[in-house]
Amino acid sequence: MEDRCKNLLASRPTILSAKIHDSMSDEERFQNATLRPIIKMQHNLFIAVFKNYIAKRKNVFYDLSLPKRLSYIEHAVHKDMKFRNSIKGMIIGQFTIEEYAIYIENSSALNKRMMNIVKERLISSIQVFDKPDLRKAI
Repeated sequence: MEDRCKNLLASRPTILSAKIHDSMSDEERFQNATLRPIIKMQHNLFIAVFKNYIAKRKNVFYDLSLPKRLSYIEHAVHKDMKFRNSIKGMIIGQFTIEEYAIYIENSSALNKRMMNIVKERLISSIQVFDKPDLRKAI
C-alpha cells in the first residue's frame, strides 16, 4: 500500500503556480496540493473522454457555435451526472488513502472545485475539439 502512495505522488506533475500558504482554507490547500496536479496529469484522458462523449451524442457539438460549445461543455461537466461521476472517478482513483480521507470530510465543496477545474481545462482546450476530418482517415 505504501508503494502505491509513493508511486501516485511521484507520477504527479509539479505546478509551480499552485502555492500553498498557511492562511488558505483546507479546501484551497487540497485543491492546490492534490486536485490541480491530478487533473493536469489526467488532462489527455479527459480530452479523450470528452471526445467520446461528443461522439456518443451524435457529434452535435461540432455543429454548434463557440458560445454554445462552451455551454455544452459546462452542461456536460455540471449537469450530466453519468459524465460527472466518470470524471470524479478518474480523479478520486488517483488519491492516496490519506487524501481520500480528507476528501470525504468535505466532498461536496471539493467536488465543485474539481468540476470547475476540469471544465476550465476543457474550455481552454476547445481547439482540440474541432470536427475530425474523415477524409484524412481514408
